[in-house]
Amino acid sequence: MVIEKKTVNTLLTPSYKPDSESMSKINDWRDHAEKIQIDANNTILGQEKAVKLIIICLFARGHVLLEGGVGVGKTTLLQIITKLIGGEYERVEGTVDLMPNDIIYHASINSDGKPSISNGPLLKKGKDLSIFFFNEINRARPQVHSLLLRAMAEKSISAFNKDVYLPNMVVFADRNQVEKNETFELPAAARDRFMMEISIQAPKDKELRDSIIFDSKFQNTAKLVEDISVPKFDCKELNEVSEAIQAAVQASDHIKKYVENLWLATEDPNKFGINIKDVDMNDFIIAGASPRGMIMLIKAAKVNAWLKNRTYIEPIDINDIFHEVMAHRLVLSRIYENNRIELLRKFSNEILLKVPTPELG
Repeated sequence: MVIEKKTVNTLLTPSYKPDSESMSKINDWRDHAEKIQIDANNTILGQEKAVKLIIICLFARGHVLLEGGVGVGKTTLLQIITKLIGGEYERVEGTVDLMPNDIIYHASINSDGKPSISNGPLLKKGKDLSIFFFNEINRARPQVHSLLLRAMAEKSISAFNKDVYLPNMVVFADRNQVEKNETFELPAAARDRFMMEISIQAPKDKELRDSIIFDSKFQNTAKLVEDISVPKFDCKELNEVSEAIQAAVQASDHIKKYVENLWLATEDPNKFGINIKDVDMNDFIIAGASPRGMIMLIKAAKVNAWLKNRTYIEPIDINDIFHEVMAHRLVLSRIYENNRIELLRKFSNEILLKVPTPELG
């Protein structure tokens, strides 16, 4: 549908104006976010899109699944981002014998021969914990997933007969997608807790590949992280800043209608004439996006708009993050699961192509 420029601008730009104090705070943090993005891209090569999406999730306070092969730099990227935001980092390795308590505490015998209890990785940094990386989460048992999901949802866990709060934590997790023995795939309800699934792939550019291989500074991760200067801001403000961004950035009625149609398209692709070659669209989708997924889409889109110095959402803010927010939470028919990544990329592209977009003129 074509709308005259004047009318569209009225529809897409809400009249809401945030107060000056809130605008001052979120403007300062926009400068910080831009510097974090620049510094991260100068330290990690060829991951510009992933860096931007991670920053969006951090400012939207959303948890992240990472998708990518072995040795592509996921751990290094998260350590660098943690240092750049002035936070604290912890990591745990998913194994088949990992139990929930192993994340909470360590039991040992001290030098006096007496039992000793110390905080595990989830509690070691306490309220300072900013980024918690669960490597190969699908190697851990469902009991461990349940503990982590509670920590993600409630920002707290029960330990030592009390509730321990982790108010500043964002969880990142990746899955071993090659080996299937002794793995426990995350069910759809668990995947739905993550705001995005972000792809981390080795760069294709020859110059970048040569730099990664032959430049010695990229061969020492510890030194790479150590050389990053500590920022002059407090990452514990991110919760407050995130709330201010969500209040300041608005969605017009036109955008609301667009998002509603995107949601419908994930549930009933035939309604919008969406087709994928060699796929029976009547038997492709078992469950579309959840209400939680749509909430996360808008939260991420608002941060995207804020990064572009706007107080209102435009369609591009949604399109930029649509696939990463939607794809991992859709439930496909079993016959299509083996080609899930490729088919869902095509599905996302078709939705954005076929669902009518508000025009800016």
